[in-house]
Amino acid sequence: MNVDPIRAEVVARHLLAAAEEMGATLMRTAFSPNIKERADCSSAIFDAGGQVVALAQRVPIHLGSMVGAVDEIRARFRPDEIRPGDMFAANDPYNGGGSHLPDINVIAPVFAEGRIVAYVANIAHHADVGGMVPGSEAAVCKTIFQEGLRIPPVRIVRSGEPERDLIEMILLNSRTPQERMGDLKAQFAANVVGVRSVSGLLARYGVTQVESTIAAYLDFTERRFRAAIARLPRGRYCAQDFLDGDIEGSRTLINLAMTVSEGQLHFDFAGSGRQLESARNIPHRALLATVYTVAKSLLDPDVPANAGYYRTLSVATEPGTVVGPAPPAAVGARSISCGVLGDVIAAALSQAMPDKALARSGPHHLIVLSGTDPRSGDYFVDYETIAGGMGARPYRDGADAVRVHASGASNLPVEALEHAYPFRIERYALRDDSAGAGTYRGGMGVVRDYRILADDVTVSLSSERQHVPAEGLANGEAGRAGEFVFNPGAADERKLPSAAGEVVLPRGTVLRVATPGGGGYGDPGARAAQALRRDQIEGRVAKD
Repeated sequence: MNVDPIRAEVVARHLLAAAEEMGATLMRTAFSPNIKERADCSSAIFDAGGQVVALAQRVPIHLGSMVGAVDEIRARFRPDEIRPGDMFAANDPYNGGGSHLPDINVIAPVFAEGRIVAYVANIAHHADVGGMVPGSEAAVCKTIFQEGLRIPPVRIVRSGEPERDLIEMILLNSRTPQERMGDLKAQFAANVVGVRSVSGLLARYGVTQVESTIAAYLDFTERRFRAAIARLPRGRYCAQDFLDGDIEGSRTLINLAMTVSEGQLHFDFAGSGRQLESARNIPHRALLATVYTVAKSLLDPDVPANAGYYRTLSVATEPGTVVGPAPPAAVGARSISCGVLGDVIAAALSQAMPDKALARSGPHHLIVLSGTDPRSGDYFVDYETIAGGMGARPYRDGADAVRVHASGASNLPVEALEHAYPFRIERYALRDDSAGAGTYRGGMGVVRDYRILADDVTVSLSSERQHVPAEGLANGEAGRAGEFVFNPGAADERKLPSAAGEVVLPRGTVLRVATPGGGGYGDPGARAAQALRRDQIEGRVAKD
C-alpha cells in the first residue's frame, strides 16, 4: 500500500502523544514520590508484533524491560487466551519481565476488528518490592533472590477486573503496601488512557491503513539510521572501562570491540570480566537499551525512538560475564553500571566520529533511606538517585547535575522530600571542583546533605566512579570521584563505602552524597580566558 508521508507523520505523532499522555497519567495519579515527583517511569506503544512504535522520552533504560515483557507475553499466551481489558505484569530479568525487580511492567493489548493490533505498556519503579534491604536495590546483594519479589509475565487484570490474589501477593511482599497499591492503580489507569488513544486512531484511519503506515515509518527510521552509520569510517574500534569489583577498591573490566560495516554497527563485549557477586551486573535488556540510547544520541539524536533503528545494531556477549550475567546473579544496581557501560560505547563511537566525541561521565549515586516517620508512625522507604556530571565535547562543556546515557529520572525536589520524609536538606549545590579541567570542562556533580530527623533510620548505598573516575579526552583531565560521607565537618566524620546495606544513621546526624563529575576535553591550558573568568565568577573553581 502506498503511504502518504504526511499521514505517516500524523500517525507517528499521535502515537508518541499517546505514549506521553500515558506517562503524564501515571505520574499524576501515582502515590510514591519516586514516580510522581522523580518521574522514574516510562511508557510506550508497540505494534502487534511487539516492535516499539513510540516511546515517551523519560528513562531510556526502561525500554529494554518493556520490549522483553511484550515479547514474553506474546510467547507465553496464545492470542485466543487474551481478551479486551486484560493486562499483564512482569519484573523478572531472567524470565522476560524486566531488567531489575523494582521496575514493574504493566502491558495491555489493543483490540480492533476482533484481534490484537497493538500493545500499550508502562513501567514504574516501585520504591520497595521486598528483599533483604529496604528499597529492593543495593549493590551489596549477592543473588537476585535477595533483591525482592520476582514476577514472571502473568495476568494482573482480567477483562477489566484486577486479579485480587496476585495483587495481594505483591502487596504482602512490600514494606510499603499502601504505596504499592496506589502506584499499581496508576499504572492500570495509564494503560486505559493508552488503549483509548490508540483505539481512537484506529477508528479514524482504519486498522489496515494504520498498520501499513506504522510499518512504513519503521522502515523510514531504519533507512535514516543506516545513512547515519554510513557516514562513519568502516573499521573496528575498541574501548574499555571498569566497574567496581566485589571487594572495595577492586575493578571489573567492561571490554568492547565495535565494528562499523555497511549500514550496520556490531557491538562485541567479549573479554569482559566475569559476573560479580554483587548487584552491579548488567542484564541483557539493560545492555540493549544502553546500546540503543548511546548510539542514537551520538549518531542521530532526532531519529524517531522506535524499533526501526534497532535493526541496524547488533550485540554479542559471553554468558557469565558482567554484561551477560547468568541467574541467579544480582542485577539491582544495573542502572549505575550502565552509566559506565554508556561511557565505553561512547568511547568507541568517539573514535569513529572525533568531531562529536564525548569524554567519560559521572553516573548518579543511589541511596535508599528507610525507617519510621515520627510525624505519622508509618514506615517509609525513600528511594533516591542523585545526578552526576556529563563529559565534555570537542566544542562545549559537559552538562552539570544530569543523568547520563540511559538513565533518566530527576533528583527528588527538596520541598517534596521534606514533606514526605523526616529529613532536612541542609545543602544542595553543584559540587565545587568536581568537573574535569580541559579546553572544555566536564560537567559538575552534586553535593547534597541530609539531616536525619527520626530515630531508626538506615541507608543503603550504591555507586560507581568512586574508585575509577571519569577520564578526560584529548588531554582533558578526569572528573572528581564521588563519595558518601557521614557527619561531614564533625569530629566523627568518616567516609562510607561505595556500596553498603542498612548503615545506621542516628537522629541528628548528616549524610552527604557527593556525586562524580565528568571528564574534560582538550588541553586545560587552551581554555579561553573568557571561559576561565566565567568559571571563577560562577564558583566552579577556586579563585587564585
